[in-house]
Amino acid sequence: MNFTNKNFPELKNDRLLRAALGKEVDKIPVWVMRQAGRYLPEFQEVRAKHDFFTVCRTPELACEVTLQPLRRYKDLDASIIFSDILVIPQALGMTVEMHTGVGPVFPKPLNDPSEIDQLQEEGAVSRLLYVGDAINLTRHKIEGKVPLIGFTGAPFTLMGYMIEGGGSKTMSKTKEWLEKYPKDVHKLLGLLTRVIIDYLVMQVDSGAQLLQVFESSADHLTRDQFAEVAATYLKNIRDGVRTKLNEKKLPQVPMTLFAKGAGHSLDTQAQFGYETLGLDWTVDPIEARKIVGENITLQGNLDPQDLYKTPEEIKKLTVDMVRKFGKYRYIANLGHGITPQTPLESMTAFTEAVHEAI
Repeated sequence: MNFTNKNFPELKNDRLLRAALGKEVDKIPVWVMRQAGRYLPEFQEVRAKHDFFTVCRTPELACEVTLQPLRRYKDLDASIIFSDILVIPQALGMTVEMHTGVGPVFPKPLNDPSEIDQLQEEGAVSRLLYVGDAINLTRHKIEGKVPLIGFTGAPFTLMGYMIEGGGSKTMSKTKEWLEKYPKDVHKLLGLLTRVIIDYLVMQVDSGAQLLQVFESSADHLTRDQFAEVAATYLKNIRDGVRTKLNEKKLPQVPMTLFAKGAGHSLDTQAQFGYETLGLDWTVDPIEARKIVGENITLQGNLDPQDLYKTPEEIKKLTVDMVRKFGKYRYIANLGHGITPQTPLESMTAFTEAVHEAI
């Protein structure tokens, strides 16, 4: 099924977009990374019947789980389409399986740089149109309540999964590639960047109103390595998306970069042209603002583990955090994705506290 109707319902709550663009807001916008996910019993019900990537590839199911948190939490100011960063390696011809209790697994990771040439860049985005269909359907079903965020994994993060064969605490194989095969590494990062640009433009064409780029593995990089294997590609993504949206006469949507663990390179990130920079929980909001200046929105950054505390403690921590960031150019979020065992009432306490803080 291909949903191409772009006659979307009017947006009623534009707080997120206003904050991303540096406009005044009545309340600070709040959303949570992985808000459509395993901590919700209604998501668990869908997953009991369907494989993870089947949910991603079925627009009606992806739409349903995207809307679930909005039904439960009235204070959320955004939705993020349900998908996964690893749909890109799948579109390039790699097999990715989701194993319970383990996470994503590549039965055949990249063992040798010669295998880069086997990746199917040609037509990759056409194999991801199901994400566009899910975005389009969700824009209609959400009825303009809040904006819909589209997203992608960033090149270094995707490359890490493709080489390691799944998540890794050490990224030892990837780091070996950085040392042994620098030319091939840049070839692969360039390929991923081209696909990502087209993928994000397709998401805007389908109805995404803000885009987020997840450099989730940046915590494995030193400042020098971040400059070497991440910075250029992250900037190229921002520039490339802007250019292609213009060429296609599509709206320019704000973009957020979340480079987890790259607090050491906030000054560098501030040069890339993203409207918003996401911060993990290790970064001090006041220091971050000094580094990036007044013309970039900050997003974050409560520690997801804090959501295991009592509602009263969560409210206090949230209010303290929000007041450090201030009301101007700020989007409240966690410093990483919400974790599966998070109590449901913790999300209520967090989102309510954001709206009541200032």
